[in-house]
Amino acid sequence: MRRTAAKHRISDRTRAIVGRHRQPIERIWIPTREGLRRAARSRVALTTSALTCLALATMAGQAGASESTSARSASMARDLGVVEEVLDAMTTRSETTRSDPTTAEGDGPELLPSSPMLAVEVEEAPGAPVAVAPPGPPTPVAGLDQIQMNNALTIVQTGRDLGLPERAYVIAVATAMQESQLRNLASTRIPESYQYNAEGEGSDHDSVGLFQQRPSAGWGAVWQLMDPTYSATAFYQALMRVPGWESMELTWAAQRVQVSAYPYAYAKHEARAQQVVEALLAHINAVAQAQAAS
Repeated sequence: MRRTAAKHRISDRTRAIVGRHRQPIERIWIPTREGLRRAARSRVALTTSALTCLALATMAGQAGASESTSARSASMARDLGVVEEVLDAMTTRSETTRSDPTTAEGDGPELLPSSPMLAVEVEEAPGAPVAVAPPGPPTPVAGLDQIQMNNALTIVQTGRDLGLPERAYVIAVATAMQESQLRNLASTRIPESYQYNAEGEGSDHDSVGLFQQRPSAGWGAVWQLMDPTYSATAFYQALMRVPGWESMELTWAAQRVQVSAYPYAYAKHEARAQQVVEALLAHINAVAQAQAAS
């Protein structure tokens, strides 16, 4: 037999031996970031086309389909945003968990983790309640300072707690403007009165507090009359005992309670008292709304 033929047979046998020991190569497709992005966009584009058809059908007369179409379009746009966020997160993670340690950082395409399936569940969290800061002290109006406005607030709030109408608040605030300029006054004749949150002093007999009520006339003890809430309550209770006070002129209603030597002095405070009461009622409503929202 010729040598060339023998060499040919030996060459075939060598290739056959090599073929028997050749290991099968299992090819694994690892998607890239750009590939997944294109797939997601293709799916969204297909869905958008379908929704466009639905919109055209709606324009042809299908009632109620417009709301469904817009809702689906918004849903798909939201889904696309979610896919973008997931891709960014997965790419960041893949840069730190690459399986090929010989690949230099930054070389080649950015590979996603080689897990066969990635399930992402997105839930819309319920809206967290918005914290609303409650309003601060009432803003002074009508030329009052903060102390005077706070005392007026106590008078108005006390009247509300007693269930009285707005007219009663105006009478009470105007009376306190005349008697004490809306300050909790001690009496120079009663040293004890200086112990109870005095914001000034007076010297009209033994009159004390916002309404200059006299302990000797039976209005209450000194420590009680120096309490703005107590003194306002005492004034309202006396006012409610005056027949027809709701329809009286302010100065005469106040005079029937105070029995002052100057009965016409209260009238000049009516306009300012009305302004203060309106501002305070708005403030009280704002506080109530803030508390309800918190």
